[in-house]
Amino acid sequence: MTLSLPIDAEANELLSHDPLALLIGMVLDQQIPLEKAFSSPYVLAQRLGHAPTAVELAEYDPDELIAIFAKPPALHRFPKAMAVRVQEVCRALVDRYDGDAANLWTGVADGTELLKRVASLPGFGKQKSQIFVALLGKQYGVQPAGWREAAGGYGEAGSFKSVADIVDDQSLGKVRAYKKEMKAAAKA
Repeated sequence: MTLSLPIDAEANELLSHDPLALLIGMVLDQQIPLEKAFSSPYVLAQRLGHAPTAVELAEYDPDELIAIFAKPPALHRFPKAMAVRVQEVCRALVDRYDGDAANLWTGVADGTELLKRVASLPGFGKQKSQIFVALLGKQYGVQPAGWREAAGGYGEAGSFKSVADIVDDQSLGKVRAYKKEMKAAAKA
């Protein structure tokens, strides 16, 4: 599957073919624009000189990884915290999924199990987990029975609620409008 987020083609290509890059993008997708979050795995690969593996990042010297995340332009608004979080997620992948991000969703019995696996990762609360399940189902072809239900409102066909629904500038605009509406409702 080829993703077409509103980011550089090379970044989309990496996200489309590297499950760890996709997962790192989702880890970083908080408190920064989604374009930055999902471009950062490509920038990380450039800084390392190759696409990293979960084992490599899990074993990376923490201070050196923080320095890589913090190098201008930083990979995230909070480079130290996010370097630590990415390393925690990679360690979980090594411990539970043989260091392969795709094993997180490979062979799941159903959407409920997929959601449970994703939610067990450091930093993945209910909403982030549901969005990632929706992203996997809608754009990555990971569609075990019940995945839409497990993803909640993010799994609805024809919805424009998250990164899972972005395929072009028009859908990006609809997702941004939805998020703006939700923020306004929360303040009311």
